[in-house]
Amino acid sequence: MTKEQIADWFADLQSRICAAIEQADGSGKFEAEHWQREGGGGGRSRVLQNGTVLEKAGVGFSAVHGTLPENIQNALRVSDNRFFATGVSIVMHPRSPFVPIIHKNVRYFELQDGTCWFGGGIDLTPHYINDEDARYFHSQLKAVCDRHDENYYLNFKTWADEYFFIKHRNETRGIGGIFFDRLTPTSTHSKEQLWAFVQDVGNTFAPVYSHLIQKNKDLPYTEAHKHWQGVRRSRYVEFNLVYDKGTKFGLDTNGRTESILMSMPPQAIWPYDYHPAPHSPEAETLAKLVKGIHWAE
Repeated sequence: MTKEQIADWFADLQSRICAAIEQADGSGKFEAEHWQREGGGGGRSRVLQNGTVLEKAGVGFSAVHGTLPENIQNALRVSDNRFFATGVSIVMHPRSPFVPIIHKNVRYFELQDGTCWFGGGIDLTPHYINDEDARYFHSQLKAVCDRHDENYYLNFKTWADEYFFIKHRNETRGIGGIFFDRLTPTSTHSKEQLWAFVQDVGNTFAPVYSHLIQKNKDLPYTEAHKHWQGVRRSRYVEFNLVYDKGTKFGLDTNGRTESILMSMPPQAIWPYDYHPAPHSPEAETLAKLVKGIHWAE
């Protein structure tokens, strides 16, 4: 397949996910904004705000090309500086503290010399960790991975635990998921096989998150629950601004700032030196924000 065909599929994935999430939300609608990148290419940002379930949701598609800045070229350890990159990136922030934040990214990168690779992943950030939901989420991801390679889930789950870790807080961003990068065609996994896996990951998002929405959206909550949601959202902001490679790549390649920061929640709070009460639901969640929990059977 060509890079243009991959980009076309990603653009269609964006449309299909937006339609499914609008249905799950019940009232919210995605507004689309097309943009052009000065260095080459562009994309379409679609944002839903003030829905019934979702306070803010972003589904971004991009297909950009041009010249890599020297610092990015060095970071990627490549000699060619002419690139093409396309993908879909998603972050959803619900109103209810019992519906989790979710993130997904699937992407393709190609250099003019023919070097190419796939990357992506999907991870869940509950404000309150529900063991049943965590097991469901990871079991769905394991099923996707197992259809393509029996080693994928454990490898990519471990990668997610390491990647989505807030070092300065000594806690994970959420319950993880899968994360993979620089999946390059080899003798054991052809480009077509890698592409099939990435497509499968992309198609998993809408049904999995729709299930979690329907299961949790009507649970009653209090102002204390909303306060904790604000604290957990602040940790999400910290990770994205300090550690997230996609954010850094977008800003360093002169990407569109509004689209890059679309992942930020509408509100977050930073109470000074905050600690949840011992043995509280908040403390129980905090105790589970650690690497290495095996949620999938």
